[in-house]
Amino acid sequence: MEEKSNAFLDQEPVGRLMVKYSVPCVISLLVAALYNIVDQIFIANADYLGSYGNAANTVVFPLTVVALAIAVMIGDGCCAFVSISLGAGDKDSAHKSIGSAVLLCISASLILTSLYLVFRETILTLFGGRVNAETFSQAKEYFFWITLGVPFYMFGQALNPIIRSDGSPKFAMASTLAGAVVNIILDPLFIFGFRWGMMGAAVATVLGQVLTAALALWYLRHMKAVRLEKESFRFYGSLAKRYLALGVTSLLSQISLVAAMAAINNMIRQYGALDPVFSLVEYAHIPMAVVGIVMKFFQIVISIAVGLAAGCIPVVGYNIGAGRRDRAKSLFTRLLIAEAVVGAVALVIVELFPQQLMGIFGASSESAYYTQYGIKCFRVYLCMMALATVNKGTFIYLQSLGNAVASTAISLVREVVFGVGFALLLPVWFGLDGVLYSMPVSDLLTFVICVAVIRYTYRTLNHGQPSAA
Repeated sequence: MEEKSNAFLDQEPVGRLMVKYSVPCVISLLVAALYNIVDQIFIANADYLGSYGNAANTVVFPLTVVALAIAVMIGDGCCAFVSISLGAGDKDSAHKSIGSAVLLCISASLILTSLYLVFRETILTLFGGRVNAETFSQAKEYFFWITLGVPFYMFGQALNPIIRSDGSPKFAMASTLAGAVVNIILDPLFIFGFRWGMMGAAVATVLGQVLTAALALWYLRHMKAVRLEKESFRFYGSLAKRYLALGVTSLLSQISLVAAMAAINNMIRQYGALDPVFSLVEYAHIPMAVVGIVMKFFQIVISIAVGLAAGCIPVVGYNIGAGRRDRAKSLFTRLLIAEAVVGAVALVIVELFPQQLMGIFGASSESAYYTQYGIKCFRVYLCMMALATVNKGTFIYLQSLGNAVASTAISLVREVVFGVGFALLLPVWFGLDGVLYSMPVSDLLTFVICVAVIRYTYRTLNHGQPSAA
């Protein structure tokens, strides 16, 4: 098979390249985010599941993100490394890193699946599943079936950025979209037609993930810029160390959500028990269900922000490898503007239409407290989204430059120090409202740091200083 060059990445206008790579990436990540939110919409509108099913979905959601975090660390790191290698003309490192990443992803997915199956009840309890008996029962059912799909889910998500680095962003988008379509078709059939409940929602999701993984496997045999050989599929420790370092930011951006959700779910359970309304057994699960819904909307917005930035990784990496820092700088400017616009539009939506958003998730069949808390949660928890999207774009752009240390350090501060720390501390003084304040406070403080990082990055690109940290 004749290999094709990616030389156009340092020749075509950067604006055109950004659209070509980022739009399919945005769509791919949006579709991936919709997997879980589609389940939640159908669950919320099933009269025999309702808000209990929503709460169960919220409990399981961060555990699916653990699988995603590991997959994107491998996939995004390999994508950045392959792009830089191709830009520098090092095709040997490119094909070996891809084969090594495939083996690593498969091994990690099987280990994670085993841990989930063995420690299911303990893990669900840790993430607030015992808020009441009905929620815990539905969470166990949903989690079991979702766990069986973890190897397929991780394989598809890890291969998606690798496929983009090979110059096929449209195929990466199409493979994810195909899986989502299967999920959307099967969800109502299994939930409303067969009345399979939480099992039906999970099985529909897993079948979609199987299709995405199968398409990714097919692409491995038909790559364009990189030719895989038998020699590729070995574990190369020296290469893994380099591409995993570039993927740590992606890991932190996802895994922090897990840590934050664990903290938030437990703070909700603890301080909800002190609330005059949510301390009642019949309403105890409402805050958890509502925060889960708001987090899903936030995930959609962040998927756009991450997609814009991650789509630029092959372009920036190739140009840095080829010594074209001027083009990398131009792309950074366009990226920051696009991120700010996305965040501003999302902010307008949550501030003006929170009641309509709650209506999508079965508010008409729930108590008034469900809608009231949902409106408050949307408006407070997400009030700094315009800053959050710019922050996220900055983290990932540093990753594409090969600045693994800087990108990882800032991500660690935002996602762990601020994200988890404030989720645990603010409820001590503000009760249940403190959970909602944790997100905007974290994003505001992180933005202050990012302003300094953005200025330094521009100076680095202007003066041609080394880009690798």
